[in-house]
Amino acid sequence: MDFGLAGRKAIVCASSRGLGKACARALAEAGCEVVINGRDAKMLSVTAGELASLTGARIIPVAADVATEEGQKALLAACPEPDILINNNAGPPLRDFRELSRAQMIDGVTANMIVAIELIQKVIDPMMARKFGRIVNITSGAVKAPLAGLDLSSGARAGLTAFVAGVARTVADKNVTINSLMPGAFDTDRLQGTLAKGAEKAGKTVAEIAAARMATIPAKRFGDPAEFGAACAFLCSSQAGYITGQNLLIDGGFFPGAF
Repeated sequence: MDFGLAGRKAIVCASSRGLGKACARALAEAGCEVVINGRDAKMLSVTAGELASLTGARIIPVAADVATEEGQKALLAACPEPDILINNNAGPPLRDFRELSRAQMIDGVTANMIVAIELIQKVIDPMMARKFGRIVNITSGAVKAPLAGLDLSSGARAGLTAFVAGVARTVADKNVTINSLMPGAFDTDRLQGTLAKGAEKAGKTVAEIAAARMATIPAKRFGDPAEFGAACAFLCSSQAGYITGQNLLIDGGFFPGAF
């Protein structure tokens, strides 16, 4: 399917690896010029070269921390008027809520709620003026099914979800959409790190911990990041202009609800 994105410009935050990288690749394959972002300049450069080689698209690496004003300025200097914004940021580590300090809570809310809102503030009016804009927030399946230990991540991302739900309805008539993708367990470096920690704590192998985790998922496997990227590209497509204010759960059936 032609997504109607040839020549569009996209910013994909936190995209040197993992789900952000998968989204960047899918958008590049759809014909977008893509600004990718990360804090590790060396890794980002490698990713930029890889994506350019695979897709033939123009890939612009911007090494910056999007949680800072300087980082956001750097992104928008590389792409002043993006047609597409993919908000993404790493979540706080697994931690008992009793151990969270006020500073840690503020940092978590900043990273997983405020940064996305700030970037939306900066790009939304030009999108409306051009009568095209696609904003996708990568949140988490834990927004719908919170997990103990990820309370800060779940709370901050749920806050972002509620915040943009109202905003999305105010810009829909200008062909600007805002949606969220809620990933479950995808085979990324982050998941592998979590499995390794679980194996060490339980005195088991990583393969054993992975098998036990997959057994809880109806699909009986972890998600392929490429599947996630494809879903992201569709939400950014010209065909998805009538989808806004929605939260797409991609978790292999893990959440046991109908709604």
